[in-house]
Amino acid sequence: MSDLSAPGFPEEEVRRRARAGAAAAFPPPGEYGRVLFGAEHGGARWQQGEHDPLDTLRITPPVLMPQRLARLIDLGREPDYRDVELTTTIGGFTSALPVYVSALGSTRAAGGDLGLALARQAGALGIPMVIGENVVPVNGYGRQGEAAERALLGRLRAYAEELPDGRGGVAVQQSTEDADAEVWNLVHSDPAALPLLESGRLAFELKLGQGAKPGLGGMTVLDAEAAARVGDRYGLDDVFGDGRVLRSSTPGTFTAEILRQQIRLMRNNFPRVRVWVKLHPGRDVAEAARVAAEAGADAVTVDGAEGGTGWAPDAFPAQVGLPLAECLRRLAAAGTPPCLLVSGRMWEGGRAVKSLALGARAVGLGRAALLATAEDPQAGLIRFAECLALELRLLISALGKYAPAALDRDDVWAPYFPGIPTAG
Repeated sequence: MSDLSAPGFPEEEVRRRARAGAAAAFPPPGEYGRVLFGAEHGGARWQQGEHDPLDTLRITPPVLMPQRLARLIDLGREPDYRDVELTTTIGGFTSALPVYVSALGSTRAAGGDLGLALARQAGALGIPMVIGENVVPVNGYGRQGEAAERALLGRLRAYAEELPDGRGGVAVQQSTEDADAEVWNLVHSDPAALPLLESGRLAFELKLGQGAKPGLGGMTVLDAEAAARVGDRYGLDDVFGDGRVLRSSTPGTFTAEILRQQIRLMRNNFPRVRVWVKLHPGRDVAEAARVAAEAGADAVTVDGAEGGTGWAPDAFPAQVGLPLAECLRRLAAAGTPPCLLVSGRMWEGGRAVKSLALGARAVGLGRAALLATAEDPQAGLIRFAECLALELRLLISALGKYAPAALDRDDVWAPYFPGIPTAG
């Protein structure tokens, strides 16, 4: 899907990484010895004048590094960045990187061959993947003659066929309409999902919201024929006046008690399945995360306002929801959940390391995963992940540490962001 685009996102940088792999972590080698780098501020470079609070933070290596000494003693030699171990437990799954593929649902961009190619590459990488909402109500499950490339079963099989033993896992999201279609029951009883279930690599994700449009449900644009097929399940609005209609999901209704009971019900009905909970960047995100964690969620996912790959009204990405940095600050002040997953404009190692240092267990790739796969459906996401892994190793080792879990808030400096402690 070469015509896929992401205005305002560092699309060309993502595509360059999908083409070049780890080499894209550095300037072009032909410029070595001829070009003097470093004068341009990295955060402002990609934001085109916008100031993302997370980008204003600085990663701050210390001079004295006791953890490097401990690693030296353990290895019997001086350690370097290649000694950083990136394997991470994410929501009950063992992942090759502190990275997962964010929820990609029934939107056209994630459907068809692109969605299958992404699933295959995510499986080969051994990183968890979330299958988003509304795939079954819109495109079917895949057992009744539906187009396999757009159905949920197609993505599930494509991922599982490439998955190494003991790595990765699939989280299947469910919204209100998915619940009506009994999506979790379909997956739980499907022979294709049995290997994942038996190996502890299947999760169900309860969706309370998303970064692209906090407070709203999923939205897509349908032609008249497609709209007629799903009109009994979704809200349809003829806002475009050209035969295409806006299809809207209901966002669902939650209170603290409803959330607790939903998680308990999931644990009771699917005892071998991991429980994930997805939150939008609401002002009470810390309270919602606390309730979910205390009720027994294996992972709590928070989309920052910068997150989201789906269709949304223009006002929402621009003006609605807390930035990811503020979500992380509020979560830290209230007590970060044991397994916090975050997403929002993730595409390079610096932003990921800052998020990990501020309490996240792993970061989610949404737009970046789609763009990298679109650039090369065979290996674009794999090469992109290779570049990201190299950056993570370089940055984590520069801090004198050798695992993502060793990062903490002392590793970032926040001169312009009150509430995050400053290093030193």
